[in-house]
Amino acid sequence: MSSRDISAIEEGITEPEEERRKSANDEGSTFCTSNSVVVITQKVIAEAIGTYFLIFIGCGSVAVDKIYGSITFPGICIAWGLTVMVMVYSVGHISGAHFNPAVTITFAIFRQFPYKQVPLYIVAQLLGSILASGTLYLVLDVGKDDYFGTLPIGSNVQSLVIEFITSFLLMFVISGVATDNRSIGELAGIAIGMTILVDVLVAGPVSGGSMNPARSIGPAIIMHEYKGLWVYVVGPIVGTIMGGFTYNLIRFTDKPLRDVTTKTASFLAGNTNTASSRA
Repeated sequence: MSSRDISAIEEGITEPEEERRKSANDEGSTFCTSNSVVVITQKVIAEAIGTYFLIFIGCGSVAVDKIYGSITFPGICIAWGLTVMVMVYSVGHISGAHFNPAVTITFAIFRQFPYKQVPLYIVAQLLGSILASGTLYLVLDVGKDDYFGTLPIGSNVQSLVIEFITSFLLMFVISGVATDNRSIGELAGIAIGMTILVDVLVAGPVSGGSMNPARSIGPAIIMHEYKGLWVYVVGPIVGTIMGGFTYNLIRFTDKPLRDVTTKTASFLAGNTNTASSRA
């Protein structure tokens, strides 16, 4: 028996207990070995990547249409909607697929997201937007007339109102399909993507259809165009907060949640049960 084993016995520590203590000490000795740090890092990277491709494809479709005239406005709307849908299904299970500082802030306000992670998410989203905008600026050789950010077409107030309404609808849908487990969770990406599509279809000719501060700030920084930028910060944030508040106001039920979710937890299960009963 070694002196190490004798020392452990004298202290009253069994072998498993000693190993657990050693493991705990090892975890605390190196910052990067902490599980919580690894998880946060994964989430932040996922948000940055998701936002990067959202802006690269969405704003890229705007830039390509202005430079080459080959996409058309309906095509731009489809590009935004499909990109959001694809990225929600790609990284939604890792980071929640916010890609939007206004959505992150709203989730935190209604206790569906930890406050301490909000700054990290916002930095990741802005960084993704800036990098994507810089990539488009360099690759497409974008000129001043080919600005792919958002500018008020009419007055600032008009754009502010349309940004508020479209952001309200976006957060209302997100709250319904992503935070309420009575909904059909499998269709969350489709519902959110289609909401973005119709929002851009209506708001695009008026305000550019941002609904996302990161979507407007990234191109503005890269191309030094700050006209009406406050509209695309205030409008989406206030709109999403009100959208989240409204859904939370109507979501409550007197029935136990488990009784409700057993009936509507899965779209596929519901169809299977219906088909079985008919047979």
